[in-house]
Amino acid sequence: MSMGESKGTLNKAETLIEALPYFQRYAGRTFVVKYGGHAMGDPAAAKDFAQDIVLLKAVGINPVVVHGGGPQIGAMLKKLGVESQFIDGLRVTDKATAEIAEMVLSGAINKELVGWIMGAGGKALGISGKDGGLVTATKVQRTTRDPDSNIEQAVDLGFVGEPSKIDTTILKVASDAGMIPIVAPIGAGEDGHTYNINADTMAGAIAAALGAARLFLLTDVPGVLDKQKQLLTDLTPAGIAKLRDDGTISGGMIPKLETCVAAVEAGCDAAVVLDGRVPHAMLLEFFTSRGAGTLVKAE
Repeated sequence: MSMGESKGTLNKAETLIEALPYFQRYAGRTFVVKYGGHAMGDPAAAKDFAQDIVLLKAVGINPVVVHGGGPQIGAMLKKLGVESQFIDGLRVTDKATAEIAEMVLSGAINKELVGWIMGAGGKALGISGKDGGLVTATKVQRTTRDPDSNIEQAVDLGFVGEPSKIDTTILKVASDAGMIPIVAPIGAGEDGHTYNINADTMAGAIAAALGAARLFLLTDVPGVLDKQKQLLTDLTPAGIAKLRDDGTISGGMIPKLETCVAAVEAGCDAAVVLDGRVPHAMLLEFFTSRGAGTLVKAE
């Protein structure tokens, strides 16, 4: 072995030793990971992600993956010629749209992720929130303000739901059997209907119900940035409220952080918003002292 090879091997060993306290601290705990966005359409990124998940399982942590699929649903609706109506930027999910969404989420995307995990040497179980009564959904209630009269009006988004009850039995059974649950964001309502659920919201509700050590929201941005575009590495619910009030956080980051706050206030140890485009971002965040992304913890 050459001097250079020896040094490289030693560096690998030192990296493993640096990670050892984290392995020990979180053995037997659960990580809930929301996977979506840019990384889903990139085979190299999907392969990295699958390796990360299988590594977590190999070191004694129980990963649970919740995936999205908005762009893929949109592409399939277009392909099938199904017109979509939008209210305040939110897609109205009629019966035909709901059926196609379930087909894309529980079928194509879910099983593709199962395949990636298998390719990395893991055993994955692809399910939706309907399986084993995992997620009971209730219809989302939304209002919009009429620009002319300034009167608030109820908005019907169709079969769009939010989690009202979580039964984690199927997740625990799968994890105990050495499998990695891959969950599509679909839930059954007590009214018998099938509801499409926002994947971030579903991941947060599952993380809270499991008392997870971490909720990871993989996004297309580095994390939460301040007004100088510098990464904010640690936030609390109170800090997030201030950043929202002064306009530092806005747009799509607001609901993501609301999900993080709801999860940590309901039993998840901490939530992390981080860049899913960075190779092995999740491992960098968790198994190194410098971390990556924005960590949200309750006060």
